[in-house]
Amino acid sequence: DMTQEMVGKARDNAVKAGIGNVEFRLGEIENLPVADDSVDVVISNCVINLSPDKKRVFKESFRVLKPGGRLMISDIVLLKELPDFIKKSIQAYIGCLSGAIMRDKYIEAIKAAGFKKVRIINETPFSIECIANDLTVKAIIEDLKISPEKAREIASSLISIKVYGVKSN
Repeated sequence: DMTQEMVGKARDNAVKAGIGNVEFRLGEIENLPVADDSVDVVISNCVINLSPDKKRVFKESFRVLKPGGRLMISDIVLLKELPDFIKKSIQAYIGCLSGAIMRDKYIEAIKAAGFKKVRIINETPFSIECIANDLTVKAIIEDLKISPEKAREIASSLISIKVYGVKSN
């Protein structure tokens, strides 16, 4: 993680769970503090959409994976472009909305990094109820004075995907 606080929490949780074969490091996803060809699996859960350089994230993931290593990602992507006022909103960025890119571009970036057998293994659309009940998104809707109709339109632009890829031997 990029914050010492979260690295500390992760270490504490590993101890509580009795897991000893795990390591947590302070760093950024665009410059992983890990040696080349040293990792079996890269897992990311709804973080890459926050990176301004997603291509670099995928290249770094490829670099650190051992041959035969796997990439497993869950993230938010777009089915259609968001309105400009959402794209420019810091709150929407922090809320994991405006940092998302088009699904096809996301998958292309993974393949361009060198991954093979890239496939979407699951897609889950966002319902307006799901988005409206999220406290961060609720604040964005209120602060930006987004109408219910516009909120539905924005929700229909977003999808959660789970992606798999392999670094060939």
